[in-house]
Amino acid sequence: MDRREFGRTLSGTVVAASLGASRAALAQGSTGFPSQPIRLIVPLAAGTLTDTIARLLAEPMARDLGQPVVVENRGGANGNVAASHLKQQRPDGHAVLLSGVSMFAFNPFLYPSLAYDPARDFTYVAPVVDTPFMLVASRQSGITTVAQFLERARARPGELTFASAGNGNSTHLAVEMVAAAADLRLTHVPYSAVSPLNSLLSGETDTMLSVIGSLIPHVRAGSVVPLAVLLDARAPDLPNVPTLREAGVEAPKMPGWYALVGPAGLPEGPVQRLNAALQKALQDAAIRQRLRELYLEPIAGSPATIRESFERDSEVWGGFIRSRGLRLG
Repeated sequence: MDRREFGRTLSGTVVAASLGASRAALAQGSTGFPSQPIRLIVPLAAGTLTDTIARLLAEPMARDLGQPVVVENRGGANGNVAASHLKQQRPDGHAVLLSGVSMFAFNPFLYPSLAYDPARDFTYVAPVVDTPFMLVASRQSGITTVAQFLERARARPGELTFASAGNGNSTHLAVEMVAAAADLRLTHVPYSAVSPLNSLLSGETDTMLSVIGSLIPHVRAGSVVPLAVLLDARAPDLPNVPTLREAGVEAPKMPGWYALVGPAGLPEGPVQRLNAALQKALQDAAIRQRLRELYLEPIAGSPATIRESFERDSEVWGGFIRSRGLRLG
């Protein structure tokens, strides 16, 4: 073999080896996932409902995936901090985010310059759970029914206060929707550093609309007054609490879904693996019992399921946010 033939052979061998290595890497990416611990990013502080959901699912998912699932709290700006961080991560499945509906269907309409685009900057992995909302009043307010709430609000426009977990949060927009449907003027008191529920318990604020799972222990303890649930039918654990429609207010149902998402460009292999591990965790009997106690309903589905929810709720709530002139930042 002369020098030119040797060079051509060597070159071909290098190219073949390179192609082989590339194919091996691709195969490893689809069959060897996960190869390191998975970071499950939570857009709120420890102790919140979102954090509780993440920690509840992390252990069974870790067992199934064969790698630790480490919860990482990155709160701030209605989830914008966590979403912006995820956007910058490698799309290999080892960093995912437990997002809420507000981050995807509300924030793009609330912030004039958002650091991420929900339609382009993320890979939808799986729906997780859905949760209903309930309207409650403080004991100190003296309000015990929706009728009294409406009468007081109409007699003294702007006097009744409502607490929320921050401007643009679901707990804020839900009351804005009720106020618009019932033609009320209420005063918003946003909280971000502390729980808005504390203000209701102390009587600092009059009303609040939040997820049933967070409120029901206080309803059972008698420390807050349940007025109505935002459901199509009464909640089984609260048979004496009417639906908002039964109480005379027609307002769209407040979406309360959570979803698992990754950075844009996440390959199909990790997506399917993560989806399967999550769905398996949601089928665990002990997990389902705990979710029921928190009034969380598991959602079975594919990435398309959550994209459909995002598109539907963006249309409904985006239009509402624009109509109310709500802007942040």
